This record gives sequence, C-alpha cells and structure tokens, in this order.
Amino acid sequence: MFLTILATVLVLVFLANHQMAMSFQEYLTIQHVTSGYMTGEPEKIFMESIHRSLYGVGGVILLAGLLASYLLAKSITVPIRKMSSAVDAISKGEYGRKVDIVSQDEVGKLALAFNDMSQSLEYGIQLRQRFSADIAHELNTPLAIIQGNLEGMLEGVVERGDEQLSSLYEETIHLNRMIKDLRDLTLAEAGQLTLEKAPTDINVLISRAINMLEPALEEKQIVVEKQLQSAPYLNVDAGRINQILYNLLTNALRYTPIGGTMTVTTMLAMNKGKQWLQIMIADSGSGIAGEDLPYIFEHFFRGDRSRDRKSGGSGIGLAIVKQLAETHGGFVEVASEPGKGSSFFVWLPLPIKA
Repeated sequence: MFLTILATVLVLVFLANHQMAMSFQEYLTIQHVTSGYMTGEPEKIFMESIHRSLYGVGGVILLAGLLASYLLAKSITVPIRKMSSAVDAISKGEYGRKVDIVSQDEVGKLALAFNDMSQSLEYGIQLRQRFSADIAHELNTPLAIIQGNLEGMLEGVVERGDEQLSSLYEETIHLNRMIKDLRDLTLAEAGQLTLEKAPTDINVLISRAINMLEPALEEKQIVVEKQLQSAPYLNVDAGRINQILYNLLTNALRYTPIGGTMTVTTMLAMNKGKQWLQIMIADSGSGIAGEDLPYIFEHFFRGDRSRDRKSGGSGIGLAIVKQLAETHGGFVEVASEPGKGSSFFVWLPLPIKA
C-alpha cells in the first residue's frame, strides 16, 4: 500500500512540477513578445517556492501514507500473527486456544470463526475421550461379571446350574447388543452406515413394534394410546426405522410408572418451512430436568446418575435414534417437564413428488 502511495505521489509531484514549469515559461514567453520582459530574479524565486511547496506537500502525503500503511498493516498482521501462534499451539495438542477479538471487520470475523472452530475442536476431543472411557467402562461391566462367574465355576465356588448359565447368557446378549449398537452409532456418525431403503408404511412398523412389547406393557399395566394418521409411504430403511421406534418405545416403557400411559401418534406437520411426517412417542413418567435436555442425545448420558445400566439402559439408545434419524434426512426433538412426562418427536422427510 505504501509503495503505491509513494509511486502516486512521485508521479503527481513530477507532473505538477513539469506542468507548472511549462505553463510559467509559456507565460513568460508571451510577456517577452508583448512587453519585452524576460525571466528575472523574482520569477526564479517564485518557481523555487512552487517547487518547495510541491515537495513539502508530497513529503507530508508520504508521511501520512506511511503512517496509514503501518496502522493498517498492524491491524491485520498482529491478529494474524496471534492466530498463527494459536494454530501452532493447537497442532501441538493445546486445544481450546482463543485469540482476542479487537474489531468487527473481516479480521475480527476471522478471529471469531477461529475461536468457534477451536472451541468445537476442544469439545470434540473431550467428547471422543469421554466416549472412549465410557465404552471401556460399559464393556468392562458385563465382561467382569462373566469372568467372575466363570472363575467361580472353575474353582467350585459358584454352582454350575441353569440359573447361573442363564445369567451369563443374558450378559453375553447384553454385551453383543451393546457392541452392535456402538458399531451402528460409529458408522452413522461417520456417514458410512448403509441404508436399504424401500417404500414403507410407517404406521405398520409402529403397530408391529408396540405388539412386540405387549408382554412388557401388560406386566406394568401400561395403556398405549395410538393416534396414527394416514400418511404416504416413505422411502426408508425399515430395519433402521424399527430400531428408532424400539429404542424410543423401550425408553418410554422404562420411565412410565405402573398403570401409566404411553401415547404414540403420527401426523403430517410443518417444520423448518417444509412438510414432514412427525412421529411422537410420549410417556407419563417423571420427565427430564431442564438442565439435562441439551445432553439427552449424547453418548452414555443418563439424567439419573443413580441408575445402573440394567435399570437405565446402556446410555446410547437415544444417541442412535438421533444419528439414524439424521441419516434418513430427518431429525429428532424432545420436550419434557419434570413430573409431567416426556415427548420425543422424530421428523422424517416426505417423498419428493415427481
């Protein structure tokens, strides 16, 4: 920028000097023709003062340009240098580094975007670390039970009966289900989960899922109210949608008290400026605390920390629901109030009309 100002000022001073000298010389020539007057000492002093004035003005402009260039360069390079330092720190594992935002211009917006990226990266790293620790903990529990029982049987401390074998078998089923769920969740988050889509009646899937849970519903004397609105067939993976329904229904069943009610509805509804098929599964349980709602779909999150994995599930069911819904181009929401139950909404896109 300063070099541009320098070149411009030098050209302007040169042209002004040249033009002034030519014009004044032409004036003196005319004066000589008409009155015989030639250039004298006053004219030389006048021209020298003009040149000095032009040089002075040019110097002032150059100094102002130099100062402006310095301030502009400083306003750009200093924040960029700080961001470069923060990037180096992040590359060395110091996640969450931020830079100060001192302006609202493009550089300030860049700093804001950098801070958001750094914060997201730090959160992602923490989530991954916590996810790994939770996986290790959740897998260790059934493995420890199986190992302890088998060691007891081998040493003769634990009786080798049908009851013990049945308990070990349940643990292996739980372990296998958790491994399968973790695999599906990982593939879905990575966008690598394969879907076998086909035109499907969602209402039929819901009715089948409820019928599968009928023995457990009767045991807790829970009444299921169905309000299934007629809807077009959706191009979805029936197995994955059934997985969503099963996870939400078993979750509602788990938290609905004995003699309570569950409500399952489907309807066409508007959201985000377009029409969707909305599936709602609600329970009459204790509800979810407001501070827990933003984290309800995270891995291994349990609102009630006192629940163990058998009474409260593995903690990845709702995370799978969220990922499977998004894999189908939809999304999931939750509404809850302590003491008044919870409602989960799954939004699935309607088929595009030809």
